[in-house]
Amino acid sequence: MTKAMDITKLHDCRDAFTQALEELGATNPDIVAVCNDSVGSSKLGGFRDKFPQRLINVGIAEQNMVGVGAGLANGGKIPFVCAAAPFLTGRALEQIKADVAYSETNVKLVGISSGMAYGELGPTHHSIEDFAWIRALPNIPVIAPADRHETAAVIRWAATYQGGCFLRLSRVGVPDLLPEDHVFELGTANLLRDGTDITLIANGVLTHRVMIAASLLASRGVSARVLNMATVRPIDESAIIEAAAQTGAILTCEEHTVFGGLGSAVAEVVVDHCPIPMTRLGVPGVFAHTASANRLLDDFGMSPEAIANSAVTLLQRKV
Repeated sequence: MTKAMDITKLHDCRDAFTQALEELGATNPDIVAVCNDSVGSSKLGGFRDKFPQRLINVGIAEQNMVGVGAGLANGGKIPFVCAAAPFLTGRALEQIKADVAYSETNVKLVGISSGMAYGELGPTHHSIEDFAWIRALPNIPVIAPADRHETAAVIRWAATYQGGCFLRLSRVGVPDLLPEDHVFELGTANLLRDGTDITLIANGVLTHRVMIAASLLASRGVSARVLNMATVRPIDESAIIEAAAQTGAILTCEEHTVFGGLGSAVAEVVVDHCPIPMTRLGVPGVFAHTASANRLLDDFGMSPEAIANSAVTLLQRKV
């Protein structure tokens, strides 16, 4: 389990991404970056300055960008293809399907400013369908790290993983949850807090919110287990089954529509192996409106207090 988090110190996971990428680039000349006129928002300026011949900026042409990444991979390079998550996964979905998943190329897809991180730019810039879109494709792990240490660990893992993957990174500041020397394991959940009455499962920017919710529940006499489920595909079935058997209720939280994402992936395991009461918190099948990223999470019932209240309601359904 993690040490106590300091919610007064927030970190942008993009900084951890680029720092790790620059460190990898210094020792491996095959590491390259591809972006869509997003050097600034992807924070690739340092990588560009250190390795000017290894940053390819294709302009606002996401479909071409994924194809270029696949070509580089076929040439023996390890491309990190970076773009705002809604445009990487939405505009280039066919190329991701054909050039990365079906062709099994070694392309690392990095969705920047994911979920509702672009809050004030509105529904066109929200990326609340990406789990569902990419999770449906074979051969592409789907990963959403919870803090800067997990982000760096995921980037190091991706550089050695032979195959495509989708890494979902937010620009919203989050506190440290995992240790600095954290080692990412694909398909393995992290137990952040043990509990016996209910299990809370989240990833990305929601993980620290469910940790706060678990503390609120403890003050109300409820023992909540917290799982950081960074890998949406492949999902950690054993952790879900164990949680279902030992706590008897599961609540999921995600910065995504409730259709096809983390909650759906967990529910698939639950219905197949261990039917118990479940609640899925997320965007309820609507276009998310325009507001700050944190305000949007609150509006959709995912403030720590609202998460705790939903957990108490769910507990009333336990047999």
